[in-house]
Amino acid sequence: MFYEISTPCATLLALNLGRNINFQDNMNSQSETKKGAINAVCAYFLWGIAPIYFKLLADVSAPEILIHRIVWSFALLFVVVIAMGNWRKVQQIINHPKTLLWLLATSIILAANWLIFIWAVNNNHILEASLGYFINPLFNVVLGMIFFAERLRKWQVIAVLLALVGVLIQVISLGTIPYIGLSLAATFGIYGLMRKKVPVESVPGLLIESAWMLPIGLAYWYFFLDSTTSNMLSNQTSLNLTLIAAGLVTTAPLLFFTGAAKRLALSTLGFFQYIGPSIMFIVAILLYGETLAFEKMLTFACIWTALIVFSLDSFRQFKNKKGS
Repeated sequence: MFYEISTPCATLLALNLGRNINFQDNMNSQSETKKGAINAVCAYFLWGIAPIYFKLLADVSAPEILIHRIVWSFALLFVVVIAMGNWRKVQQIINHPKTLLWLLATSIILAANWLIFIWAVNNNHILEASLGYFINPLFNVVLGMIFFAERLRKWQVIAVLLALVGVLIQVISLGTIPYIGLSLAATFGIYGLMRKKVPVESVPGLLIESAWMLPIGLAYWYFFLDSTTSNMLSNQTSLNLTLIAAGLVTTAPLLFFTGAAKRLALSTLGFFQYIGPSIMFIVAILLYGETLAFEKMLTFACIWTALIVFSLDSFRQFKNKKGS
C-alpha cells in the first residue's frame, strides 16, 4: 500500500522538480540574453557617441591622437587582462609565431581604420564615417562570397546591388567617391575577416595588436612629432586627461561587445550593429551641423533600404534555422 501511494507521489515530485529545473534554466537563459542585449546596446552606443570625444581634440592632429589611442589602450588593456586572469592566454599567443604575425597584420589594418575615423571626425566628415559603418555589414557579405565561397541568397544580392546603386548615385551626381566611408567599411571588414582566422579572444588579441603598434607609435611620438601638444608636461591637465581617456574610449565598448558576444548569437548581435552609425548620423547633423545634400540623402536612402532588405532576410533565415 505504501509503495502504491509513494510511487505516484515520487513521480509527481520528480515531474515538479523537472519543471522547476527547466523553469530555472529558462530564467537563467533569459537573464543571460538580457545581459547580452544590455552589453550590446552599451557597446554600440559608446561607438556611436565616439565622435563627440574626438571632437574635443579637434586642435590635435589625427596621427597624434592615434598615438595616444595606442599608448593608453595598451596600458588599460594590460590592466584588464591581468585583472581578468587572462595573462596565460596572452602567453599562449606569444608562443605561436604564426599567430603573432597574423596579429601584426591585423594591427596595421586596425591602426589604419582608427586613423581614418579620427581624421574623418576632426575634419567634419562624420556623416561619411557613419555611411561606412552602415555599408560594413553588406561589405562583409561580399567578403564572405570572395574568401569563403559563400553563395549569396537572392535578397542578399538585391541588398548589395542597392548599396552599389547608392554609391553610384553619389559618384555620378556629386562627381566624388565616398572614399572615407568605403575605406572605413573596407578596413573594418578586412580586419574582421582576418581576426576570424586567428583563434584568439578579442581582449588578449587586442592587447597583442596594441603591443605591435606601441613601439612604432612611441618612436613617431619621440622622433617625428613636433606640435604644441606633443609634450604632455607642458599641456594643461584637462587636455592630458582627455588624451589619456583615448584608452577608455577604445577599450570600454570592446569589453561590452565581448560581454554581448558571449551571451548572444551572432545573428542576434548583428541587429544591434546599426545603433552606432545611426547615432553618428544624428550627432553629425544635430550637434555639428553637417549638411546632408539631396544626393547624399539618396545614397543613405539606398543604403538604408539595402540594410532593411538584408536584415529581414537574415531574420527569416534565423527563424527557419531555429524552427528546423
